[in-house]
Amino acid sequence: MRHYGAATKPNISAVQTSLQSLVRPCQSSVMLQKLSLIFIMLCFACSDCAAVPKPHVIAFGKWTSAKWPNATGQKLLDLKVRPLFVDTRLREYTTGTPHDVTDRLFVVRRAFRVNDALPTETANPNSNIPRWQWQRGGWLLVDRLTGRVSQLNLPEFDPFYSTASWYRDYIAYCGVSEDGKKLYVVVAQVGRRKPILKKDAGEPGGADDPDSECPPPVWERTPLRVTFQPDDDQRLVFSIRGRVVDVVNDAEGAEE
Repeated sequence: MRHYGAATKPNISAVQTSLQSLVRPCQSSVMLQKLSLIFIMLCFACSDCAAVPKPHVIAFGKWTSAKWPNATGQKLLDLKVRPLFVDTRLREYTTGTPHDVTDRLFVVRRAFRVNDALPTETANPNSNIPRWQWQRGGWLLVDRLTGRVSQLNLPEFDPFYSTASWYRDYIAYCGVSEDGKKLYVVVAQVGRRKPILKKDAGEPGGADDPDSECPPPVWERTPLRVTFQPDDDQRLVFSIRGRVVDVVNDAEGAEE
């Protein structure tokens, strides 16, 4: 007769171990999914931050009195200059009053220093000291949003003789040819390479003093006009319609 022993008990510890081995991969998978989600959210946050442009701080420094020479170099004239800073870094020196073109862009006259030392004065290594001399330059365009500072291309603009008059994004001035034999009345617009007006106005008659070629042109709002008067006998009036310039004679201007 076959005798059976006591009923065998189930191996509970083996079952628990197998369950734990199944739970651990599940927990690791959930953790990995959470970490991946956090990483994706951080990437989106970083991309959003990168898309927002960094604000720039644009400021002028204190005015400084300087000297600069006249046309012959035999007379020194007074000049007020001040530095232009972008994010506390010196970018340029400027002179005169800025003109706001838009709420984002403004223009200002540039000033700079050149080394006026002669080769014979710098031949001796012991006396090789720069002889700095201030000069007026052209006009700078400053972007408040990007912090960019660029120089405007103004055809026939003479830093010594030309006197600029700004209205909106237009600049009017009397320009002098490179050979110094021709005088032009010029109207340029910010963002355009070529001037919208460049007309021969005869021969230059400027003296040794700056801004002596012709007075600042006079702007009118309605209708949009600009008047040049290079001398007492010459008065040139131009009507501007966008990028189109019409000549207005003196009789027509008087009637209106």
